[in-house]
Amino acid sequence: MSHPVHTAAQVLERLGGLPGGPELLAQARRREDVALVGGAVRDLLLGHWPRELDVSIDTGAGDFARELAASVSPGERAYGRTVEPVVHDRFGTASVAWQYGRVDIAERRAESYPAPGALPEVRAGSFEDDLRRRDFTVNAIALPLHGAENEGLISVEYALDDLRAGLLRVLHDRSFIDDPTRLLRIARYAARLGFEIEPHTRELAAHAVGEGALGTVSGDRIGSELWLAAREASGAAAFGVLDSLGVLAALGMPSPFDGALAREAQALLSLDGSRELLLMGVALYPDGAAGEIAGALGFTREQLSTVVQLAKDADTTARLILDRPGLTVPALDGASAELVAVAGALAERESEGAAQAARDWLATHRHVRLEIDGSDLIAAGIGEGPGIGLRLAITLQRKREGLVSGRAEELREALAVEIADRVET
Repeated sequence: MSHPVHTAAQVLERLGGLPGGPELLAQARRREDVALVGGAVRDLLLGHWPRELDVSIDTGAGDFARELAASVSPGERAYGRTVEPVVHDRFGTASVAWQYGRVDIAERRAESYPAPGALPEVRAGSFEDDLRRRDFTVNAIALPLHGAENEGLISVEYALDDLRAGLLRVLHDRSFIDDPTRLLRIARYAARLGFEIEPHTRELAAHAVGEGALGTVSGDRIGSELWLAAREASGAAAFGVLDSLGVLAALGMPSPFDGALAREAQALLSLDGSRELLLMGVALYPDGAAGEIAGALGFTREQLSTVVQLAKDADTTARLILDRPGLTVPALDGASAELVAVAGALAERESEGAAQAARDWLATHRHVRLEIDGSDLIAAGIGEGPGIGLRLAITLQRKREGLVSGRAEELREALAVEIADRVET
């Protein structure tokens, strides 16, 4: 697939209309080393809206960030507040974020890897060094902003051709060995941009996976990259690419990845549900070792709870939806929205229309609550015991069906429920 690519002049024109763009151009008029780089240039060349503006300079990232923050228009500041930059002098990086935009600044550097999977050793570098350290050719493009009308784009070999052809290519053959997290990033970019992986690059990726490159990187770093993929609008497609590269299997995750299930479940998921938690749960489904895998990847306690429950309980919850349609709604109480969405999608595959119970629970029923509780029934003369919970459950179900409304009706309904004496006692 061929992709139309804008010119440097068109990128420059678009930059002036982006949050932070005018301030960057003003800074560039005062110093000669400012260049727009990486994903920001790539996206602007493709006609996309960049997530942030990436800038490289020779030195003084902190000072540059402070000057840029001070120049942000008062109209773009939330409640007129001062924009405070974040500066990391040790790494030669800084960022400026405000209500409408974000600019990331890095001093130009060269990198080398002391061992496979190790964090890179960084040193001051040239413009060319800074481009050569990047992951893929389409991200190794820069637009110098001082005198940009005359200088135009600077890029590594193949970069602009790959951008037009929609190809993702590494810059050298050891790329995935040096930094195996690039195996996860290439999947994310392929899905987001709709690009193909260049054939030799795919061979290098397969070789790196087969040689155990992912084992040279900490689980936390791998987990962070997986969550970045899960948060993408095209997250299901990204996990599909990861599966095709053998990454999921190498991490001990189930393969093949069921991208259709992820999409079907996301279509059911309520607005307050988490698409990323759902997607990660599907990536670990079905697997009895989901907890161990997620733990090794550094998932937080909240992530572990939702994701592992989904991976382990999706089948039984789907069976509940299929086998007990009349009792489905109360039986789902306490489950996560993500689990119910996946279970509903699984049930729908087996019986058309079965997902409606999950859809109703997600959209309406789980938000319905009783105004009475067990203490109200005891005060009305009902003896303590399991019968109280059953009375409340039946009353809640009838309220969800629209048969009961208000505290007084709830109490009358709960007291009128016929329960065998042995249940009450």
